[in-house]
Amino acid sequence: MLWVKTFHILAMTSWMAGIFYLPRIFVHFVEGRAAGQDVTRLQIMARKLYGFMTVMAVFTLALGLWLWLGYGFSGGWLHAKLLFVALLIGYHAWCRVYLKRMASGTLVQSGRYFRLFNELPLLIFIPILILVVVKPF
Repeated sequence: MLWVKTFHILAMTSWMAGIFYLPRIFVHFVEGRAAGQDVTRLQIMARKLYGFMTVMAVFTLALGLWLWLGYGFSGGWLHAKLLFVALLIGYHAWCRVYLKRMASGTLVQSGRYFRLFNELPLLIFIPILILVVVKPF
């Protein structure tokens, strides 16, 4: 089970790296486009990164399910963690909406907006980390 846990953490770390980086690409896209720069490469990068982070999300969730089946579903901390994981999945889907807008040229939010948007997953990830490590209830 320790190998499953190791790969779960590895997949989760990779997923979170994508979650944190994709909004930065959005920042550079909207600011670059406003400055009249060619932002085509950023669209390609964003699409490929979203694909990678989606694969990592699937691995994270599948390995998490495997851990759940192996260790059982006990403790209130796990219920709370799953709520935050659901929020993270929702954020992931929200990123897809912006990715589609980017591809169609209708991404109208500002760089400041996406800088703030980039902080949301941290507000979701911190409680997950606390719940997993501390198991407060």
